[in-house]
Amino acid sequence: MLKKHSQFFESLLFITDIAIIVASWLLSHYLRFHTAFVPVDKGIPPLRIYILLIIPIVLIWGFVFKSFGLYRPRRIASHAREIFDITKACSVSILVLIAVTFVYRQYEFSRLVFLFFGIMNIAALSIERWVFREALRYLRKKGHNLRYALIIGTGEMSKEILKRIEAHPEIGLKVIGLLSTSQDEIGANMHGIKVLGIYNEVARFIKEKGIDHVIIALAWEDHGKVIDVLKNIGEEMIDIRVVPDIYEFATIRGGIEEFDGLPIISLQDSPLYGWNMVIKRVADIVFSIIAITLTAPLVVVIAITIKLTSPGPVFYRQERMGLDGKIFQMLKFRSMRIDAEKGTGAVWARGNDPRRTWLGAFLRKTSIDELPQFLNVLKGDMSIVGPRPERPVFIEEFRKNIPKYMLRHKMKAGITGWAQISGWRGDTDLKKRIEYDLYYIENWSFWFDLKIMWLTIWKGLVNKNAY
Repeated sequence: MLKKHSQFFESLLFITDIAIIVASWLLSHYLRFHTAFVPVDKGIPPLRIYILLIIPIVLIWGFVFKSFGLYRPRRIASHAREIFDITKACSVSILVLIAVTFVYRQYEFSRLVFLFFGIMNIAALSIERWVFREALRYLRKKGHNLRYALIIGTGEMSKEILKRIEAHPEIGLKVIGLLSTSQDEIGANMHGIKVLGIYNEVARFIKEKGIDHVIIALAWEDHGKVIDVLKNIGEEMIDIRVVPDIYEFATIRGGIEEFDGLPIISLQDSPLYGWNMVIKRVADIVFSIIAITLTAPLVVVIAITIKLTSPGPVFYRQERMGLDGKIFQMLKFRSMRIDAEKGTGAVWARGNDPRRTWLGAFLRKTSIDELPQFLNVLKGDMSIVGPRPERPVFIEEFRKNIPKYMLRHKMKAGITGWAQISGWRGDTDLKKRIEYDLYYIENWSFWFDLKIMWLTIWKGLVNKNAY
């Protein structure tokens, strides 16, 4: 019965796809030759020629879509992934169609029709798939069109899988039971699901329970048993997923990548690569130039005032740790006496710090002392937004006591950051600050940077913890 349902939905999707493809082709012809959208200079070609091309279009699209797996069940796949696959399949199909019409030299087809057809194809098919998947998810939430799963493993990873399946009833997966690596667990209730038997009995339970999905979630030390599981499954026509227990070691931006068809598990990565790096660097240069230009008169006044009110240089250079643990010289307006750390060594700034000059207290309270750091941004040592850089002498202590502390250096240090605008600035809970820094790195985007910049200005530069 389940297989019949699956074939019905596949056939329905295929028929709907073909209808949309044919409609898109005819509409593209209409837009090109029968609207004022694009002027017609050489006369309107006969519609019959374009209608005849529908036959190869249906054959090409049907073959390519089938080859790209666009008619197999996608209960766990995301909408974004399906749209990406549709875009690839449509692009390949268009190229094949252009090649076919190039060989058929008796008639020259309009390139604009192909362009309109490609755009409408991708847009309409993406919308159709979204509506189709959402309708199926609604039915599955109501208990219809279910698939039955078996999880191999009884540890924390199987518990996490069960939790997520329960949180997403729309995927239509119902876990029938668990298979263990230990005889002692048979019959027990683990994470709310019964342990049916041992992992090497998987073939028997697939047949007895009508299983459609097998999810392998063995502990890291039991991964050698995966081969036994696959041998036992043999050629059963089911979906098999493996959830590696190694994900417990994943830190920031972990996931699965593909290299020339080879899946690679990434446990830790930086978001700054490819176009992301270019976009962030261009934004840093543009916004820092704007900031330097707008604050230039204020910078001159402050520099003169510092020079007149206390002995010593205008600027203060201090070693800080930045991207990938590299040390750089961070610039600030000098806010303390030149011998501030002579007797104490490196110490954390505190409220009513006696080492500050009277002007320095004002500069630190208003964050104006950090204006020279826009020069660090231009140089490339820092970014406008990112985790605040710390002194290496303090980092040696922090990395011993705070888990994942060093991961914050997978992103360029910033003048402002998510932790700072969220209230974790100055002498506040360092663990919470690291938590916010890692959240920023994990969820980085250009728009997230713009939001932080805006909130930095909106909330004001004055902060009670800035001293």
